[in-house]
Amino acid sequence: MNVLDAIFTRRSIRKFTGEPIKDEDLKLILKAGFQAPSAHNYEPREYIVVRDREVLDKIADFHQYAKMLPNAGCGIVVCGDTSKQEDMGFLVEDCSASIQNMLLAAHGLGLGAVWCGLYSRQHLVDAMSETLNLPGNIIPIGLVVVGVKEHDKDPKDRYNEEKIHYDKW
Repeated sequence: MNVLDAIFTRRSIRKFTGEPIKDEDLKLILKAGFQAPSAHNYEPREYIVVRDREVLDKIADFHQYAKMLPNAGCGIVVCGDTSKQEDMGFLVEDCSASIQNMLLAAHGLGLGAVWCGLYSRQHLVDAMSETLNLPGNIIPIGLVVVGVKEHDKDPKDRYNEEKIHYDKW
């Protein structure tokens, strides 16, 4: 898939068939995450692939926007390591770029995916940290839910000339 086609046709998918994700597809999605840019090239990102049904159910129980997770193929929790990047702004940006790459990769592979935020909602950060037994320097930033989609969604044009400013406001 052409990169511009991927950008313009990717949609958040929340309905999945429950089929597992093939290992080779999962590896490509993770590789795409690793290819994202990183402030100062510190690469503070860490990934936790969640396939265990009990863990998926537990996450869906505490995350009100991740109820689709048990029907997906897996969840990928994108975390930032504060021992590698102390600036939380840069840490969040690095992880967010990684998440966007993974969403595009999943779309390019014909899979569905959706980004469920974690950081900066402290109750979600705490619950995810406890569920996954994360060390104190590892902060869960976002959850990428990936699965075989039940159906496609039509592209949506979000371009808005009114929100473009040149040289000053």
